[in-house]
Amino acid sequence: MVPLYDVLCDITGFNGKTGRVETEKQYQVNEERLVSVSFFAATTPGFPVQFAPKVSSMEVVPGKFYTTSYIAKNTTDEIIYGQAIPSVAPTDAALHFKKLECFCFVKQAFQPNEEVEMTLRFVIEPDMDEWIKDVSLSYNFYKLDS
Repeated sequence: MVPLYDVLCDITGFNGKTGRVETEKQYQVNEERLVSVSFFAATTPGFPVQFAPKVSSMEVVPGKFYTTSYIAKNTTDEIIYGQAIPSVAPTDAALHFKKLECFCFVKQAFQPNEEVEMTLRFVIEPDMDEWIKDVSLSYNFYKLDS
């Protein structure tokens, strides 16, 4: 059921899952519209990595691409593996929050005591409902065995 659930979430945006774009395509942009995007980070219990967004929020124009990053630091003397899972709120915004580049696309390996800056490049599609003025993007990092 999990793969079917993931497909449903990808298509509908249910559960706040974001979409993906393969290229930086051109959107029609309304420079007068601004959306506030807030960034959050969490780790599951037992995952020994400090994890936080580099900035807590940005004002973005839908249709323009933006780049930000998250910082992660392995606090152990061992290699740690993990995967970040994104979520967007409100759910209606998730359908229009598209990522071109994201550390969440692949499993991460953190070397002992290593601090890394992980890139996020995204766009909010301009056809997102006008009533949505604030969007929250959160990541939860899960520990993997390897």
